[in-house]
Amino acid sequence: MRDQGLGPGLANDRTRWYRDAKFGMFIHWGPYSLASVEASWPIMTPTPGGISEAEYRELPRRFNPSKFDANHFIDLAKAAGQQYMVFTTKHHDGFCMFDSSYTDYKITNTPYGRDVVRQLADAGRRRDMPVGFYYSPPDMHHPAFRDTTKLAKENWNGEPTRPDWPMYLEYMRLQLTELLTKYGPVALIWFDGLHHQEKYDGNRFVELIQKLQPATLVNDRIGVPGDYQTPEQFIPNVIPTKGVRFAATDSGVRQELKSVAPPPEDFQLWETCMTINKTWAYNANDREYKSAEFLIRSLVEVASRGGNFLLNVGPQPDGLIQLEFQQRLRAIGDWLAVNGESIYGTTYGPVQNMKSIRTTAKRGRLFLHIFDWPSSTLEISGLEAKAMSAHMLAGGQSLKFRQTEGRLRIDLPQHPPDSNLTVVAVRTL
Repeated sequence: MRDQGLGPGLANDRTRWYRDAKFGMFIHWGPYSLASVEASWPIMTPTPGGISEAEYRELPRRFNPSKFDANHFIDLAKAAGQQYMVFTTKHHDGFCMFDSSYTDYKITNTPYGRDVVRQLADAGRRRDMPVGFYYSPPDMHHPAFRDTTKLAKENWNGEPTRPDWPMYLEYMRLQLTELLTKYGPVALIWFDGLHHQEKYDGNRFVELIQKLQPATLVNDRIGVPGDYQTPEQFIPNVIPTKGVRFAATDSGVRQELKSVAPPPEDFQLWETCMTINKTWAYNANDREYKSAEFLIRSLVEVASRGGNFLLNVGPQPDGLIQLEFQQRLRAIGDWLAVNGESIYGTTYGPVQNMKSIRTTAKRGRLFLHIFDWPSSTLEISGLEAKAMSAHMLAGGQSLKFRQTEGRLRIDLPQHPPDSNLTVVAVRTL
């Protein structure tokens, strides 16, 4: 495991690999990919003219991803420079992509007939790719979660006041036990409890996870804090600190930007999850792709505040990942092949709230990610460490610099060597 230099006791051994990884692949996949619709939400909040709940429920009958190969996913993640994967074992619709013994609504009862989670977990273990499991506490299919004689749109938040509710929590326990005992090491459990998460008795399940796999990390979406926070589709504009809670989705509320980084002991581990286009699931009609440059800069934004970037793909119904996603992921990987030193194993840099640059750091090194290329000289204020040398990661060119009274000036060439984002590495004392 890489040592990011946080000092004794500050980087918990359970979370160290995750702190160092910085970049992961999220995978939203299920029968819903056949209809080019989002996972679960079309039956929870249906729209006029959209797929009906009855039609949605029938999709597993023709789900046959005959081209699925777990190595295809892992090959792409490695080419992108991603260090871990999180796979949707069960979304809110209740359909299981693993061979659960406690439901018939699962991948092994489709024309495909094989356990997708098993294949991915086994391949990840063989190829040194940590795999975590997304598991949805809401379940539109289970009659103890809600009265399934009604349409899901009427009671998709669940009905914990019904006498059947303890039976549903037991169902969750049984399925999580399967995932944590039959599929090898599980890097993390990514809950997605939606509203009123207290109804799931989250401590019960955190204790279960800690008992079955003590090293497994847990996110913050089952009503208890967990190991890390999970803002969705946005990047907090401050470094998250303990005791400050971010909403799962961007509420538009902004904290005051701070130019001084917090002490490591106050840092709150966090991860932003984001889509490449607009949707989590495969949608042939969604062509609003984020550019590779935007995604690279998003990764840098996240790393500069100490977080992880979990970038989503929605595989096609045949099991392949669409070309537009592959192109962008490989472009990120190409950038990381040159500049990965400035991302992996780093924490947030000592200088924050500069419009033109973002900083990351690890022991004895400061990395300056230049968002807006200056005409000739890059100037950084508030740097206490003494600079010993400076060079560009792209091309390795040494750079002249001057440092006086906390102000560092670095002479740059007229044009950046990297069209996406150039990084200057500064060795410090």
